[in-house]
Amino acid sequence: MPLLKVFYEDWQMECCGTPFSVGDEVAWRLVAYGAAARRENAGYGAEAWVENHGGPDRPTTGRVLAVDLVHEEYRFRRADPAPPGKGKGDGKGDGNGAGVVIQGTGRGLEAVPGTVTAEPADSCPRWFGEVDLGTVEGLRRVRRTCGALVTLDAPDNGHVLRP
Repeated sequence: MPLLKVFYEDWQMECCGTPFSVGDEVAWRLVAYGAAARRENAGYGAEAWVENHGGPDRPTTGRVLAVDLVHEEYRFRRADPAPPGKGKGDGKGDGNGAGVVIQGTGRGLEAVPGTVTAEPADSCPRWFGEVDLGTVEGLRRVRRTCGALVTLDAPDNGHVLRP
């Protein structure tokens, strides 16, 4: 049984994906992780990721043997202390967020090291969620479901894993 670990990112599924379950046959365009094809999260142990926006012309067909939903904690990044009179507090910071300005680009989230967990599931949802964890060490945190780590029985996957 030629098994392949595949990461299906949350945004790829939410944008253009089709939910699937253990036992389903799927056909996905896969890109191998490696020196030529790096992703920010390194796939949480996957050998390839699903690419719905380009990628190879040839899909890889296989049967889904297992699905693990991947969760990770994120904290809102702290920017440099605000100058006096700008933002909350006096600009010096008090360790609880006062005087600190959260970066304005996007949501300003950064992964918290050591917080990745996997939860076995029978299927991959269409939409992924997050849970507000409140304030930890002076910064607001959320726990996000980042995608699904899929064990795929894919007999014809040599075209994916070639460098």
